[in-house]
Amino acid sequence: MDIRYKPDRRGKTRLGRIFSLVTLLISVAALVLALRKPHPVAPHQTPAAIAAHAQSFQTKVNQLEQAREQGQSGSEVRMTAEEIGAAIAQAQGAAPVQAQAPGSAAAPVDASAPIAAGPIESGSLEEPIISFEGDIVRGQFATQVAGEKTYVTIAGHLGSKNGYATFEPTEFKVGDLNVPVALVNEALQKKMLEQQDRLKLPDFVSDLRVENGQLVVTQK
Repeated sequence: MDIRYKPDRRGKTRLGRIFSLVTLLISVAALVLALRKPHPVAPHQTPAAIAAHAQSFQTKVNQLEQAREQGQSGSEVRMTAEEIGAAIAQAQGAAPVQAQAPGSAAAPVDASAPIAAGPIESGSLEEPIISFEGDIVRGQFATQVAGEKTYVTIAGHLGSKNGYATFEPTEFKVGDLNVPVALVNEALQKKMLEQQDRLKLPDFVSDLRVENGQLVVTQK
C-alpha cells in the first residue's frame, strides 16, 4: 500500500497567519521606533554659554585668517562641539557667524539676546545639532516624512578632498530605528554632490577632520 505524506493545508494556513502577524508586529514596531523622538546628541547650553562659545568660535576663525595674512601656513585650530553648536544656534536665530578682518575685534554677543538656544536644548531637536566623539561627528535634525515629523541621526567621518568637505557615514537612524548605512550611503553621496557648492571650504582652509572629540581645521 502506497502511503504518501499529504501536507496539512490547515497547518499551512495557520503558519501563514502566524508569519503575517509577526510581519505586521515588526512593521508596527519599526514605525513606532522611526517616529519616536530620540535623546538629543548634544547637551543643553544656556544662552550665556552659547554667547561665550560663539565668541570663541569667531576668535578661532579670526586666528586662521590672521595666519594667512601673515604668510603662515599649516596653522591649526581645534573647535569643540559646543563652539560649533553655538555657531549653528547663532546662525539659526540671528545673523550667521562670519569671519572678520584680521586684527579686528570679534563682534560682541549679547547673552540676553534672543538667539536660538533651542537647537541644543535637552528635549529640543528642531534644528540640526552635533556632537563629537573620538574621530566621529554625530548630527541630528528633524524632517518631514509622509507629513510626520521624523528625527534623523547620522554619524560618520568628516574630511576634505579637492577643496570640498566630505562625509563617510558609519551610522544612520530614523527616530530610534537603526538603518543599515549601505541602504542610504549612495543616496547621501548623490545629495552631497548636488549640494557641492555649499560644501566648498573657505579659501584659507586646506583640511578639516574630527580628532579626539574636536574639529581640527587646518589653514593653507
